[in-house]
Amino acid sequence: MRRFFPVLVGLPLMLSLVGCAQSGDVPGLGDTPDEQSAAFEQRATVVVAAWQAAPGQETWRTGYVPLQHATVLTADPKFTDETRQAFQAGWYRHQVELPTVRPVDGSISFPDGTLTVPLVSAVEAYQQIAQGEPPPCPGRPSEPPVQPSPTLGPDAPVSTSAVSACLPLTVTAVELGTVPVHTSRGTAQVPAWLFTTEELAAPVARLAVAPSAVGPAPSPSVVPPEQGTGFAWAQNLAVIDGAKLTYRLGVGACDTDITPLVAERDDAIVVAGRVATSTGVCTDQLVIHPVTVTLAAPLGARPVLDAATGAPLVLTPDPVR
Repeated sequence: MRRFFPVLVGLPLMLSLVGCAQSGDVPGLGDTPDEQSAAFEQRATVVVAAWQAAPGQETWRTGYVPLQHATVLTADPKFTDETRQAFQAGWYRHQVELPTVRPVDGSISFPDGTLTVPLVSAVEAYQQIAQGEPPPCPGRPSEPPVQPSPTLGPDAPVSTSAVSACLPLTVTAVELGTVPVHTSRGTAQVPAWLFTTEELAAPVARLAVAPSAVGPAPSPSVVPPEQGTGFAWAQNLAVIDGAKLTYRLGVGACDTDITPLVAERDDAIVVAGRVATSTGVCTDQLVIHPVTVTLAAPLGARPVLDAATGAPLVLTPDPVR
């Protein structure tokens, strides 16, 4: 199955995919490398022009537009299978009192300046990450069973490590701090509530900026591509490391020769990919395939635009192991 429109997970944006027809609609990639490069450059020119003309550029340049999920891991949490499941499912409980009063306004530090923003309370932030305690797991206990020591007898100290349960993350402390976040103005230090849990080696951060201070991204008007163009479309960003970008492409299960396509401009980057499509029988599924490119200059505050929709890609790092 070919999917042409990326799902922007964790970003509070609704980006328009339909607009007025423009010159330079998506052509096929062609057969030769020169034809393929020319077709992609033509598409990139259309996308960048639509981005530049989209309303909302002022907020993009001077406001706070996050391009990353609001729940952030501050370091390697040393996940086990159980704690990873709890984190991804939002299974939490707390053993400390969570402040209900909103703190005074906080400050976001961008590479080009600062912005004062209202903040939410710790309780409000906790309510955004906590989805309750886990339901009973089939075939597993609700609490770790007590196992007698096999060498010291039934009256000796016991171990609970033999069988683990489906358990929530236990919040033991909370404090207001800052975390680095990918935004429309580059990497910013953003106020966040840091929740220390008994089970993880690093705090779980939830961005503390009030929803009223979060700006929308511009909505470019770009003609959607049709099937059969030969492009593979970007889903999201995986890693930003200076001038090096890793992004994920949606490809077919039998596609080969997966190659990134990048058009670098002074004010924007457009990305996609190309593949060699199998002509034989293949399963109908979308496969996420990461690709890495090196830009001529560090990304900075330039948006990375999806060549299919013209929308800026969000940063969705792989879960830390």
